[in-house]
Amino acid sequence: MSGYSTNLGQCICGDSLEELEKLDDASINLVVTSPPFALQRKKAYGNEEQKTYVDWLCRFARLVYQKLRDDGSFVIDIGGAYEKGEPSYSLYQFRALIKMVDEIGFKLAQPFYWHNTSALPAPIEWVNKRKLRAKTSVNTIWWLCKNPKGCKADVRNVLTPYSNKMKNLIDHPEQYIKGDNVERPSGHVLTISSWTKNNGGAIPPNMLQFPNSESNSQYLRYCKKCGVKGHPARFPTALPEFFIKFLTSEGDLVVDIFGGSNTTGMIAEGLNRRWKTFEISQEYVATSAFRFAKDDAEAQTIYDSIMAGNDVKI
Repeated sequence: MSGYSTNLGQCICGDSLEELEKLDDASINLVVTSPPFALQRKKAYGNEEQKTYVDWLCRFARLVYQKLRDDGSFVIDIGGAYEKGEPSYSLYQFRALIKMVDEIGFKLAQPFYWHNTSALPAPIEWVNKRKLRAKTSVNTIWWLCKNPKGCKADVRNVLTPYSNKMKNLIDHPEQYIKGDNVERPSGHVLTISSWTKNNGGAIPPNMLQFPNSESNSQYLRYCKKCGVKGHPARFPTALPEFFIKFLTSEGDLVVDIFGGSNTTGMIAEGLNRRWKTFEISQEYVATSAFRFAKDDAEAQTIYDSIMAGNDVKI
């Protein structure tokens, strides 16, 4: 199968079920991915119908479980959808979660939620046309693992900047609070000397907020230069970046089983992680190489070579 490789990773054009089988058991530190969602309207990149989706997705999850290290994680971004012909919300992503836990053996380490701050009003029928529902702008992200107590994670790697008020509180706690212990209305007692310690940043919430509004990236510029279409459902870079930093260390292996435009591989490469991505569309594999090209000419050469069925070293 055609594809390309870099110093740290490899993007392979092929079926993820077949490619995962080739990996050693217990060899992956993190699988972070966003599969095609179970939408009613068929997409160019392919998506399963809701009635078959859960079983389809769990075929991949079973292999992920087998290939994941005991301290590894499986992070899956999965968007919502409505039932066919009516404004009732589908439970498919929850059914998938339950099956992965009850039948495959995963544990739910923590649910995360990605708020796409640039989301357009959708679904069109119930939001734009009939005005019956609010727009959908939050995706569910399941963080799954094998061993909740032994799962590799360090929230200190993803701390967020302190607010100005918090910075001032850390520097001058006496201006805000008298004494060391303060009892909240809930009865919870705060030890101020430890609470106001400067830890380098604030612990992030499990609601991740960032836009998915890429418009002038290298990937899209080279797509335009080469006269080809970019992948229509791209990962925002901040999403895999958060989980790669949170759940892995340098040199660990990160895998994306629905590679798309290979945002995951690009971020993993930049963070000095080994990586593999699998994508069944040769066109998407070829265009995803634009993320690693040095200039327009190299982008075109790499694209043509991959489309001709060659393996390319970048």
